[in-house]
Amino acid sequence: MTGLRLGPLLRYVDWETASTATVWVEADRPCTAEVRCADGASGSSRTFAVAGHHYALVVVTGLTPGSTTAYEVLLDDRKVWPPEEYRFPASTITTPPIPGDGDGGEEAEPATVRVAFGSCRWAAPPAESHRPSRSDPVGPDALDTLATRLATDPDAVRPDVLLLLGDQVYADETSQATRRKLAARRDLNEPPGAEVADYDEYTFLYDESWRDPEVRWLLSTIPSCMIFDDHDVIDDWNTSAAWLAGIRATSWWHERIVSGLMSYWVYQHLGNLSPTELAADPLHTAVHATADGTEAVRRFAAGAAADPTRTRWSYRRIFGRVRLLMVDSRAARVLDEQQRSMLPAQEDEWLRDAALADPGSCDHLLIGTSLPWLLPPLVHDAEQWSAALCRGERGGPDGRWARVGESLRQRSDLEHWAAFPESFGRLTDLIREVAEGPEAPATVCVLSGDVHHAYIAEPHASAFAPRDTPAARVLQLTCSPVHNSIPAPLKAGFRFAWSGAGRLLGRLLARHGRTGPPSMRWHRTGGPWFGNQLMTLTLRGRKAALSLVQAKSTKTGTVLELAFDHPLTDETPPSFGQSTKR
Repeated sequence: MTGLRLGPLLRYVDWETASTATVWVEADRPCTAEVRCADGASGSSRTFAVAGHHYALVVVTGLTPGSTTAYEVLLDDRKVWPPEEYRFPASTITTPPIPGDGDGGEEAEPATVRVAFGSCRWAAPPAESHRPSRSDPVGPDALDTLATRLATDPDAVRPDVLLLLGDQVYADETSQATRRKLAARRDLNEPPGAEVADYDEYTFLYDESWRDPEVRWLLSTIPSCMIFDDHDVIDDWNTSAAWLAGIRATSWWHERIVSGLMSYWVYQHLGNLSPTELAADPLHTAVHATADGTEAVRRFAAGAAADPTRTRWSYRRIFGRVRLLMVDSRAARVLDEQQRSMLPAQEDEWLRDAALADPGSCDHLLIGTSLPWLLPPLVHDAEQWSAALCRGERGGPDGRWARVGESLRQRSDLEHWAAFPESFGRLTDLIREVAEGPEAPATVCVLSGDVHHAYIAEPHASAFAPRDTPAARVLQLTCSPVHNSIPAPLKAGFRFAWSGAGRLLGRLLARHGRTGPPSMRWHRTGGPWFGNQLMTLTLRGRKAALSLVQAKSTKTGTVLELAFDHPLTDETPPSFGQSTKR
């Protein structure tokens, strides 16, 4: 009898026709997966196989625009979701209303789009941090807490989409439960030790993360967009050419990177694609054309690892008049010290074309990148300083200062956009061009995670040319972690990095590295906040609001405590923090 191993995950809801969605599932054997909705919409797909696992991404058609409908999952005509006596509400698919459907020819109200985002989620505390006296030393999981809130309060406002901005799984920091599974397969005294080694071991991580009952229900009913960051493969992934040369010399790296990209394509990337993109994807076609797609996926992943410019992991999503550009800021980096670039030339071109396409067609441009564009000023200057040392500004590329720069870069995680100075400049110039265009959106927001605290940063007004009409409001919105921790010394360090003294120290580093004046100045307008948290942008027409909620433990359970809830534009829509019906 065929069983449901993992899922369902509601991944894509079409905002143009409002009648199509995709649902991802993993079964325990080959079968036909079917999704049936209460409103009569449905879809089915034969599973495809990778390394003995069986998956389907079901395209559901015929949904009713502007509706919420319950659905069930069947495998070979047997209902497997929801399970019997399920304690959560029904999994549902919510479609947006189609603009212009108002009666009497009146102009339709703009749709409200709620985008919740964050990054860095341990499914369970890593073994090193586990203390028997506490079940969760890093505090309550923000996704678990959000799921509990939505499941128990039918009036709670739901996000329209979850953006998971990296570190969905931790391949290099495994839990005690996962370590026991690894030890049953191989000797953990041999490299890579208690880190995952191959595709099967990656499936352990997704099982642990997505089988969590609250998260499983949440991902079954809220659409999600995902992108990887370093821990999805290994800490500091693609920091520098020296780092890459060192890791490639190990006996285990090739299998790790190939397996990591294989699993990312199966578990995360496929669901990021629209049905049209799926139909045009040659690998998706290939795995369905054979009884076992393992070799096809392996060849693809090995090619992506050997030449990252062959594969685009970045993608675009449209939510009415909100445009999301999700950017891969990890896999495709150019690491040659004299040509360092966060994005290769064709990715830069894709991002520019996607951001500038159809002027006036979006009210809000969201750029999702796991790594922040605007950092605390001291961190920004330290990253530019280390990059300058490594390329030889002090003593040449083989000198002592270059070695110091490389050591600091690897030990201190100095590898964000600022560590790729030309890429930082190109992204800055692109954002300026969008924000100052004749049909600029109301906001341009860069959404990021990674740095284990949350903050709002905004360029100084002097960063933009004077103009008769206001430019778009430009913001760096950083939210991390969803479920992780940060040591007290790092908290103090980040606070100092935002301070005036930290800014002065950064300028001294910049002077030593001969990096020149910054191409843009910015200031912090919110935060820093520390804890397990989620941000939500609420967008309607040209109005925008931002809220931040943090998961807190109480005597009766965990709650989402509102830490920030303010408009970003002159007028504001009802925000995520308010308990109003959708």
